[in-house]
Amino acid sequence: MSDIQSWIKETVTQNPVVLFMKGTAQFPQCGFSGRAIQILKTCGVDNIVTINVLEDADVRQGIKEFSNWPTIPQLYVKGEFIGGSDIMTEMYESGELQTLLKA
Repeated sequence: MSDIQSWIKETVTQNPVVLFMKGTAQFPQCGFSGRAIQILKTCGVDNIVTINVLEDADVRQGIKEFSNWPTIPQLYVKGEFIGGSDIMTEMYESGELQTLLKA
């Protein structure tokens, strides 16, 4: 496992909610990342750890390999890969995401 992969694994397992995104929670750099942050805030999640993949090309590539998922944003809850913006939207609309985040 590379250093980047090890760092990603450590980050997602040591924090309850991690969002790999383009930009920051305050200034998302793409619509999908912005929507992901809005959904998490609407769910009442305060302690979101956000990782700006635009700051580090190795992290941007590494997270795609780590999750075997080609797009950003990527949400992790309690170390488990949940999905991207579309999956988050579907789970939010069904109430599944709120349940997962409160568990």
